[in-house]
Amino acid sequence: MAEKLGAGDGFPNMSLSLVGGGSIELPTDLKTTYSVILFYRGHW
Repeated sequence: MAEKLGAGDGFPNMSLSLVGGGSIELPTDLKTTYSVILFYRGHW
């Protein structure tokens, strides 16, 4: 399992596929200094 982020840690670079097609690069494509990112697992 990956290490957890701690206070003051930078968000790791990653590419995510979007539901409607395309992808987003995090945190590069974020346009603000502070953001909330929610990961939804889907069906349980």
